[in-house]
Amino acid sequence: MAAVAATLCLTSATVALLPAPSSAATGPGGETVAEGGHTTRISRTEYGIPHILARDFDGLGYGYGYAFAQDNVCELADQVVTLRGERSQFFGPDGESGEGSNLASDTYYTGQRRAGTVQRLLDRKAPLGPTAELRRMVEGYAAGYNRYLRDTGVGKLPDPRCKGKPWVRPITPLDLWSVVYDVNRVTAEVPLAPDIGDAKPPAAGAGGTAASGTSRATAAASVIPGAQGFATAGVGSNGWALGRDATRTGNAMVLANPHLPWTVGNFRLYQVQLTIPGTLDVSGAGLYGTPLVEIGHNQSLAWTHTASDAQHASFYALKLVPGDPTSYVVDGKAEPMKRRTVPVTIRDENGRLSTVDRTLYTSRFGPVLSSAWTTKTAYAVRDANADNLRSMNAWLAMGKARNLAQLRTAQNTYQGIPWTYTLAADTSGGTYFTDSSAVPHLTDEQLGRCTLPADNETPAALDGSTSACAWGSDPDALVPGIYGPSHQPKLNRTDYVANSNNGPQYTNPEAPLTGLPGVYDINPHLDQRAQLGLRMIAQRANGTDGLGAPGFTRPTLRASMLGNRVLSAETGRDDVVGMCRAHPRLTATDGTEVDVQQACTTLARWDTRADTTSRGTALWITFFNRLLDNGPPDTWRRVPYDPAQPLTTPRGINGDDVRVQHALADAVQDFTARDLPVDTELGAVQKWAGIPLPGCDVGCFDVADASPDSGTGTPPAGAFGSSFLMAVELTPDGPRAHTLLTYGQSSNPASPHYTDQTRLFSRKQWVTERFTQAEITGDPALTVTTLHS
Repeated sequence: MAAVAATLCLTSATVALLPAPSSAATGPGGETVAEGGHTTRISRTEYGIPHILARDFDGLGYGYGYAFAQDNVCELADQVVTLRGERSQFFGPDGESGEGSNLASDTYYTGQRRAGTVQRLLDRKAPLGPTAELRRMVEGYAAGYNRYLRDTGVGKLPDPRCKGKPWVRPITPLDLWSVVYDVNRVTAEVPLAPDIGDAKPPAAGAGGTAASGTSRATAAASVIPGAQGFATAGVGSNGWALGRDATRTGNAMVLANPHLPWTVGNFRLYQVQLTIPGTLDVSGAGLYGTPLVEIGHNQSLAWTHTASDAQHASFYALKLVPGDPTSYVVDGKAEPMKRRTVPVTIRDENGRLSTVDRTLYTSRFGPVLSSAWTTKTAYAVRDANADNLRSMNAWLAMGKARNLAQLRTAQNTYQGIPWTYTLAADTSGGTYFTDSSAVPHLTDEQLGRCTLPADNETPAALDGSTSACAWGSDPDALVPGIYGPSHQPKLNRTDYVANSNNGPQYTNPEAPLTGLPGVYDINPHLDQRAQLGLRMIAQRANGTDGLGAPGFTRPTLRASMLGNRVLSAETGRDDVVGMCRAHPRLTATDGTEVDVQQACTTLARWDTRADTTSRGTALWITFFNRLLDNGPPDTWRRVPYDPAQPLTTPRGINGDDVRVQHALADAVQDFTARDLPVDTELGAVQKWAGIPLPGCDVGCFDVADASPDSGTGTPPAGAFGSSFLMAVELTPDGPRAHTLLTYGQSSNPASPHYTDQTRLFSRKQWVTERFTQAEITGDPALTVTTLHS
């Protein structure tokens, strides 16, 4: 009861921080900010992290939208241009690719708008549609963003990338819901939007080959590997939930480590705390343009997400009617594709505007793709999140939840988590794992019977000529076509649950999750990062990782995260050194003989870490990537994969394999061509905005890929990897968290918060989170803006 009383006292004090609505309010410099009825307080602590405090959801959204616009106005404005289908109008039809990519994208999104897809989902009542609280929050967010535009003026925006640009305009709630809808489908239909927008039947007399789109004939295959599953393209993560049996204090802990692109707007994360006294108090991060915290914690519960290995869509092969490439056969009967003509406005090189009519094609299995559309076959994609606007309902309910049982109820009620696993813990010391994402209801028997094999030009797909290959349904599924909660993988533990984008089977090797429908585990083998994560947990449990006595503490959790271990080197470096000592001159792929003695000495001295100052990491990354290009790992491993030893195989590198020898010689050649010493520090070639970055993507737990081969991670080359880091302990006295947003709060290169946290990341430093009002108000860097809406 004492803890409850303390919370109630804090709630009362928090309410008192909000002044009553009046005709004016002041910002941190005493300036008049606004007039209106809803009061919102934006407290920014060190590194520009906003803590939004309001009495209601309207005000909370208002403050969030205003704060986000201060930091990232250009990013959201650009997203809205895309989702309105207006890129060709402002930037021309070709886009960066020079292949009409803007026109294809605009065709797709204009068709979606004119079909009223998002509005139709909005018209549903909860749980299928958004709750009343969320509707008010999104309306407030749009109003807050627009308020910032109005107060600042487009011509005076601080970000030079969009200052004074005609495409920066006020947004609507529908624009924001379109962002949410796009995020939900980002692992399936969205990456194929240009392909869908460019789809057209083959020309007469084209025979069996596609008349258009063949340059992307393998694009779908790269997005849809294996049988019918889509990869979670461009995303990844590590996530741990550590229970009372894994920590030295007996308090649960959660480690969040999503791996995302650093330059893609709707994949960047924004850190925020959202508080309505007595209703909601949640801190963490959410994707750009979404109104909530999606990875984070409240007073007694913490959670994170990793990209699910399950299928979230299906690729269908359509058997076309002879002589009519826009009709297909199902169960022996012809069905015409539905056509939608959409007008797209384009700007030519002289700035003149014109309108072109484009056509979208849709089948019963979803939109038709341009890729590999021949006179005999076309391909369609069915996305399990095509009717999902429920995700924000789930995340809001999770933010309100006080324990794991309430989190499960939130997910089961709304079934809106689109494409991620959930790992969570609460103050009881328990942990929980589930894949509650939207997964097509396809049985193993269907997959075996319906899968059409891939060939050199087309990916594997389901047979669209029979309705027996269509998705089924579960009685407890909220919408038809997906698996319900009764079939979803779940695991409760008091030691730990962990995931690094591997399937659910080895969430905890002591309790393997087996017997699941095959669509939930399309890649059961553990990659090196997943193996390393489980190894790190096991070594911390027995104290053999060099971090002191057994059991996790907050410091050892942070040290584990940024230890920058490289499992590919831990299990293979000595093999390579043995090989190059025995063969100091190796033959490269082009037949050139290469002296590798200095490279061999560098690798022998290397600490096998991916720290910015490590000498040997850059060489190892180049070598290992060349090796991966030389064939499947099992063919050059010293110990191949063994199903009986899934946590420790494959391992080692067979130095007698000529491909291994070629790879090292090629790596040395590469360094010579770039005039780089083979012992170049990693931070000298892996950078973001000139700042050295740790980590790697060849067996590192801390993933970073900032184009080391080109020597820069500075835009536009981009970077990928660790984004928002959160290490939180759920103590009886409240959460104790450290965070790190690796690319900073702002995407504006002129902002002080563009790279301030990148410098921390480079030095393995964290930000101490300020969660309570006392902690927030006690920050020496505090600035406060009070808004009335």
